[in-house]
Amino acid sequence: SRKQSGILPMLLYDYSLFYKGFLLNAAARFNSNALFLTDSIEMYQRFKSYRRRLAIEYAKPIAEQKGIVELEEKVNTIEKHLVRSFEGYSEVFRKVKWEDVKSSLKIGNAAIEFINFRVKFPQKTDSIVYAALLLKPNENRPIFIPLFEERAIDSLLQSKSERRADYVNTLYTLADRGAVVIGAPKKSLYEILWEPIEKELSGIKTIYFSPSGLLHRINLDAIPISQTETLADKYQLIELSSTRQLVITAPKQNLINDAVLYGGVHFDLDSAKQERESVLASRTNEVLSFNMVDSTLRSGTWTYLPGSEKEVNSIQKILMNSGFQTNLKSANEATEETFKRLGANNISSPRVLHIATHGYFFPDRTSSSTGRMARDSAVSEGTAKTASIKPQFIESEEPVFKMSDHPMLRSGLIMAGGNAAWQGKQTLEGREDGILTAYEISQMNLSNTELVVLSACETGLGDIQGNEGVYGLQRAFKIAGAKYLIMSLWQVPDKQTSLLMITFYKKWLEDKMSIPDAFHAAQKELRDVGLDPYQWAGFVLVE
Repeated sequence: SRKQSGILPMLLYDYSLFYKGFLLNAAARFNSNALFLTDSIEMYQRFKSYRRRLAIEYAKPIAEQKGIVELEEKVNTIEKHLVRSFEGYSEVFRKVKWEDVKSSLKIGNAAIEFINFRVKFPQKTDSIVYAALLLKPNENRPIFIPLFEERAIDSLLQSKSERRADYVNTLYTLADRGAVVIGAPKKSLYEILWEPIEKELSGIKTIYFSPSGLLHRINLDAIPISQTETLADKYQLIELSSTRQLVITAPKQNLINDAVLYGGVHFDLDSAKQERESVLASRTNEVLSFNMVDSTLRSGTWTYLPGSEKEVNSIQKILMNSGFQTNLKSANEATEETFKRLGANNISSPRVLHIATHGYFFPDRTSSSTGRMARDSAVSEGTAKTASIKPQFIESEEPVFKMSDHPMLRSGLIMAGGNAAWQGKQTLEGREDGILTAYEISQMNLSNTELVVLSACETGLGDIQGNEGVYGLQRAFKIAGAKYLIMSLWQVPDKQTSLLMITFYKKWLEDKMSIPDAFHAAQKELRDVGLDPYQWAGFVLVE
């Protein structure tokens, strides 16, 4: 009985708050000089230098890496000193308990920390179990709700259909009369994931939740509860990195109406132009580089996304009409260099950062028996954001960003000229390679950025590491300091991506909705005009 669960649910909730909330929050506070006392600035600059050098070493083949243990020790030592020099140290680093989260809930609100753990009793097994820890203002402790074994959700996410669209639509549509996709799951997402929780939600309208494990790959809003309704119609679902955020809010942002947009990117740079520009490039850049990477994708290229150019042009007009100063980076100008200058040198990062390009993600090889690369792949729809090749995995030729043990090197975004490094060609000296990794993003200062939109394929994916959540791009932008992130779970077709984004911006800026309300209203509008889940449910908003 849930009433006889004893102290365990309370301990589990506190554990989850620490690993999903405290650690992420602590990492996020290391990217702004403004948070340190004056006499700590020099130490902080030294800390950043060590991290840049460490990043360079991580990017090298394992046999060529030097001094990593020593650098890691220096980073850890200086980090311990720095945490005590934060302005407002006690507030930033105070340990939050489940009671604090409960106290922050209003009547009609609830908080859910999803957790997953390996079963080790009565005997050790390979089974990973998922559960929900539910907090309600009128309950005197968290309610522990067992949900499912990981294999149940994992089997749902393993596509058995030749067309990705068919399979996604099966996941997010209730069974109806007519043809059924071969291999369709016998139990629905609602039955597996939500029905056990539903019994405890009487009188609840707003639910703050923090996913765990494979649940990062599910759009809760889109889970159907009838032929005409989804969970988003019944509840206001607000996804957080951790429900700790209900107690300790993010620092106040000094918002200026400016936006930087990336789209219409040329993934093959003009060689003559690149040669001329290399003379002007800095030769003292210490950030991560893959100049010598030997890619397995020698004959592959990232293809141009015509829809992304139309998308950013339309969004730029909406932003300008709403009084925003805009800076559009497209074609050969959408470089990694320009991106890394955002928020640097004590210049505030833009309020809005919109990135329409390809995204990639390599799973952890130790947990993937297939070595599958979850990134853009050729799909029959043709209009999706896709690469023109299928990956081939030759052990001796695999690139470092696939082989790396560091999860934040195995996901990223492709910027201008990225095809050269992706094909294993050497980048010109003094220039970035066009492959922007999550690790590089995590070292930026985007603390004044209210919204990041990753209008790229499968950008929401990242390594799933227990209760520490998704690494990859989601964690990277949160560490960098961004407040809201919109990102994708599968390769949404170009045309529908543009339609969703334009609808969202209009509702936010012209109709004056909040960012969460505008996002959910935009998805509902696309659903109401008859688009299937594959075309509207592929994006999620994380606060």
